[in-house]
Amino acid sequence: MKFNWCVRIFLGISLLGLTACESTDDPNKKTVTILGVVVGEQQDKLEAALVPFEEKTGIEVEYEGTDAFATLLPVRVEAGDAPDVAMFPQPGLMQDFAKSGKLIPVTNFMEPSALEAAYPEDWLNLATVDDKPYGVWYRASVKSLVWYNPEAFAAKGYEIPNNWTELIALSDKIVADGETPWCLGMESGDATGWVGSDWVEDIMLRTAGPETYDQWVSHDIPFDAPPVKAAFEKFGEIVRNPKYISGGAVSVISTPFGDSPKGLFNDPPRCYLHRQANFVSSFFGDDVIPGENVDVFPFPEIDAKNGLPILVAGDVFGMFNDTPEAQALMEYLATPEPHVIWAKSGGFISPHKEVPLEAYPDDVAKKQAEILANAEAIRFDGSDLMPGAVGTGSFWSGIVDYVNGAQVDAVVSKIESSWPK
Repeated sequence: MKFNWCVRIFLGISLLGLTACESTDDPNKKTVTILGVVVGEQQDKLEAALVPFEEKTGIEVEYEGTDAFATLLPVRVEAGDAPDVAMFPQPGLMQDFAKSGKLIPVTNFMEPSALEAAYPEDWLNLATVDDKPYGVWYRASVKSLVWYNPEAFAAKGYEIPNNWTELIALSDKIVADGETPWCLGMESGDATGWVGSDWVEDIMLRTAGPETYDQWVSHDIPFDAPPVKAAFEKFGEIVRNPKYISGGAVSVISTPFGDSPKGLFNDPPRCYLHRQANFVSSFFGDDVIPGENVDVFPFPEIDAKNGLPILVAGDVFGMFNDTPEAQALMEYLATPEPHVIWAKSGGFISPHKEVPLEAYPDDVAKKQAEILANAEAIRFDGSDLMPGAVGTGSFWSGIVDYVNGAQVDAVVSKIESSWPK
């Protein structure tokens, strides 16, 4: 794995073209470049998963991780400096590049049957534009999870709920026992509110169904439509009930989302339930042992006719430069090998159908992978697919307003008015 030292100077959204790079590589060395959002410890795991590709092909991978991906990539592409491959943190931006003709359809060099063997149809659809697949999925985030402490549940005799009615009954029982059912923290700097938008999206999938969810995300129905208001109000049954939430509304808004689940592990517990995606486990302390004092169950069904759809996020690779090296990398990423390598190192769930459960390091990770694999339907995080002014703007701020007591009609109407014309 090679890293070049490069400096790029930006002014506004234009690249001035001033680039200084040092490299001691053989000029005849075959390389492929990747731009992605993975940094730090997760980058180390990604790099380890790419080592077999380098060893088998002799192609060197130059990976550049950035936390400014959504800003940097369009500037690079506009300047004619696109990476060979980009690791998109959500499909919306990838689809935009595909529609503009900047990305290469993967079926230009891969058989459709190979993709169909590797990924469920819902995942393929998320990476398809005008009937052409442009992406190879890698890392999945399973969002429809409720975390709990099995030891604390056993001590109180609590049982896992199978539907919303049982979930509310369990919450009421915990209150009757003089305890607090839920921990919920939404503070996330400029992104405060995304935790609540995930709740509303999960509820929309279960109350209105995947098809109506799709219409909502694409604005075929307005944001203030009755099914959306109903999802907010169902969320309100929990978040606006002061008996249900540790610390009440003030705590919800002020508690960092990564600190929120720690109440599960207090002695005595500060709460017994916490809804969050699989990545929240990275915020647990070293004394939290999967399967012993932490476990998960699926966010339960609400309306039986809609079953148990799963809300997801994830990373998808798209190819800008049609080179043999880039093609080889994309083909490798569609095989189980790089998925299995990262899965074994922990903190990773794959949407690839050929990754065995045995690849995951503990029973809780296996359960998350099983929940994803057995999903009756999957849908991507809606706020990631909506226009930025809504998805990462008025939706998140509207959630904060709602938690603070604003009327649902006013909240959804305000969000609807912010949708770009």
